[in-house]
Amino acid sequence: MAQAAVIRMDETELIRSAQTGDQDAFEQLVRLYDQNVLRLAFNLLRSAEDARDIYQEAFLRVHKNLHTFRFDCSFHTWLYRIVTNLCLDAMRKRKVRREESTVVETSEGAVDRMDLVEDERAQGDPQRQLMSNQLGEKIQEVLSSLTPRERTVFEMRHYQGLRLKAIGEILGTSEEAAKNCLFRATQKMRAGLGEFI
Repeated sequence: MAQAAVIRMDETELIRSAQTGDQDAFEQLVRLYDQNVLRLAFNLLRSAEDARDIYQEAFLRVHKNLHTFRFDCSFHTWLYRIVTNLCLDAMRKRKVRREESTVVETSEGAVDRMDLVEDERAQGDPQRQLMSNQLGEKIQEVLSSLTPRERTVFEMRHYQGLRLKAIGEILGTSEEAAKNCLFRATQKMRAGLGEFI
């Protein structure tokens, strides 16, 4: 508990120094959160390239707007709100533009690029491997059918382990609204995964 207070105090000092233009303080702040930001963006977007783009854009926005941060909420919440909003925008744009197919035409005919990706896990029980692959595909299918907000809440809760109160703060809504959104997403996941549950 005392160590958390020390870290928080150090973070506050870093923020205040970065607000005055101290680049070293800003870089330390980025290092504190860089992996969490990348992980959150990747979990929401399922694309390493898109996650890196969001990462860069998020920290550019933080750098540009850090002077407006007033400590009304935690820095973590403020940063995650920026990342989440950028991811939500990217997901909305994806819905508008057609997703790129994994199948490409080559001189030897149609090839699914996903077949070329090696699975480095040990190949154990083929039946179990088949079920695992089918389940993974079904989860991705159901996740992509959720609204961007439902998917964001579901991923933040189940993949990031965030509490509903924090999710509500990040999304700029109430804990109850986040809870209701998570309930809807969970119901859709259960319905979509019925055969696997």
